[in-house]
Amino acid sequence: MLQRNVPAGLWLALLLIVLPFLALIGLQTYQGLSRLPRLTLDRESVSHAFQVIATAQMLKAALQDAERGQSGYVLTGEPGDLDTYRSASAQIAPLTQKLRQITSVSDEQQRRMATLGEQIELRRREMQHDLDAYSQEGRRAAQVILRSNVRLDAMHEIEATIDLIVAGENQLLTQRLARAAQDERGTAQVALAGGILAAALMILGIALTLLSFRKARRQEAERRAAEQRLHAELAQSQAAFAQAQKVEALGQLTGGIAHDFNNLLHVIRNAVEIAQRRVGPADAEVRRYLEMAKRNADRAASTTARLLAFARRQPLDPKPLDVNKLVSSMTDLLRHTLGENVGIHCALGRDLWMTSADANQLETAILNLVVNARDAMSGVGQLTIETANVMLDEAYTALHPYARPGAYVVISVSDSGVGMTKEVMARAFEPFFTTKAPGEGTGLGLSQVFGFIKQSGGHVQIYSEPGAGTSIKLYLPRGTRPGEPLQPAATVVRYRARGETILLVEDNEDVRSFTAEVLGELGYQVLVAPDAQGALSLLEKPSEIDLLFTDVGLPNGMTGRQLAEQVLHRWPRVKVLFTTGYARNAIVHQGRLDAGVELIVKPFTRANLARKVRGVLDAVSGTLQ
Repeated sequence: MLQRNVPAGLWLALLLIVLPFLALIGLQTYQGLSRLPRLTLDRESVSHAFQVIATAQMLKAALQDAERGQSGYVLTGEPGDLDTYRSASAQIAPLTQKLRQITSVSDEQQRRMATLGEQIELRRREMQHDLDAYSQEGRRAAQVILRSNVRLDAMHEIEATIDLIVAGENQLLTQRLARAAQDERGTAQVALAGGILAAALMILGIALTLLSFRKARRQEAERRAAEQRLHAELAQSQAAFAQAQKVEALGQLTGGIAHDFNNLLHVIRNAVEIAQRRVGPADAEVRRYLEMAKRNADRAASTTARLLAFARRQPLDPKPLDVNKLVSSMTDLLRHTLGENVGIHCALGRDLWMTSADANQLETAILNLVVNARDAMSGVGQLTIETANVMLDEAYTALHPYARPGAYVVISVSDSGVGMTKEVMARAFEPFFTTKAPGEGTGLGLSQVFGFIKQSGGHVQIYSEPGAGTSIKLYLPRGTRPGEPLQPAATVVRYRARGETILLVEDNEDVRSFTAEVLGELGYQVLVAPDAQGALSLLEKPSEIDLLFTDVGLPNGMTGRQLAEQVLHRWPRVKVLFTTGYARNAIVHQGRLDAGVELIVKPFTRANLARKVRGVLDAVSGTLQ
């Protein structure tokens, strides 16, 4: 019955549709299964590269810790520095051995490891020699040895060798991935050829299907005409019923084919685009056929998808860049990204220095920060973007090992969101680390920002407190315009003390120590407290305080603003100067301090601090606005 109702040619047409479809599924399955070993190898290569890089960085850190501990002990005689030296020295040999083992697959890396081992052993003997001189001849003799340039040259050579090992591992990883990509291209070419062949057979099958139905309709019409002479009414009824059956069958068949064929067209459409990109301009005939296939695929599908190619590690293209112009050009995009419930304020610094950076990557970095800020504010809040010229001095870089002294252009992105804990800030730049719910974030946004800024020779710093928002600062090295000097002239500090006493309130121990030391060098009497309660206790003692210098964010329930209000209420003659790691406009626009309040933003240099403190002390009024 089924064979009698279905035209004979339709079976061939259906086979030409179904069999290529099944073959294409089989080809895709084969591709997927054959790709698994390569993916496993790629993952192992990436994991091995990360292991080598991490071990190399740990070894470098241990060497630096040993160097600092030995130098500190020779300079100060502190036993804690000697303990640091011994602890770090104990890590060097195991880390060196581990690095030698995991790089054993490469002869070149082993040669570098041999050089590194000799350099480390030589430096270890030199450091021990310094300590022996200290114990035998006294501190002065050891300090004379310590101040020689040989120590710095040796460490530079060791760090350079470690950097070569890291670069070599990156090169090995690149070569492995390149081989994998070449295999992938070969597989893709096979898939392209199979896809085109399958598409051609399926198109042929559809054409035969249409011809078969046309032939069936013609035969049915002839049959109806013959039967009409004998059984007019019966023939008409049978014809209507047969037509209904055919329309129903055609609808079901066409719907199924269209559904499956639309998925196949997606693969074919992208395969044709790949082929178009790879065919040279001289192959005009091939390009014409490819364009024909693409045009007919577009006409056959109601919607098409576009596959975007995203490079995980692209070489940077740094060029002279005006950051203010770049941020201004992004304003509309950022407003659209943030939504109508998040306000955005841009405070662009005047006479901003040029920098040298990859503009596209910097745009991506800023956009990543803005998206993170939007999520931290749950779509409602205030975002502030600021630019400024800053100088990072050696005092600041001593507290931030990844930073280098010099002139920088800083971009600050601040939000009024939930903020971060210290634990989250410590891991914020780790790849794949995220505090978002599963499926809502990859954890690569800040990692991309950190990697790009570091690759550009810059520095990234996070300032955040739970419930008080987050400010992330991107420092890019200063570039130059034609005829412009690279570094500004050194600032001579003339703003010294005149017998005043300053109460310094800062919860960060390192910042507190550094600031107190600078103020002391400027001639001020300095009292220090880690929180507001400690500051109030010091104020109760019989001492004349001229200036309260306090961080905005303080622990234990009382902020710097609240402390200042209490101090001015009881001691109205005291002047007040605030400091914070947040950008100035972010503090003002998010309601933490009133506009006009005396504020110095971290990081500040010795010259900036001296000038600001002297200016506040010389002001007419110390009232809090």
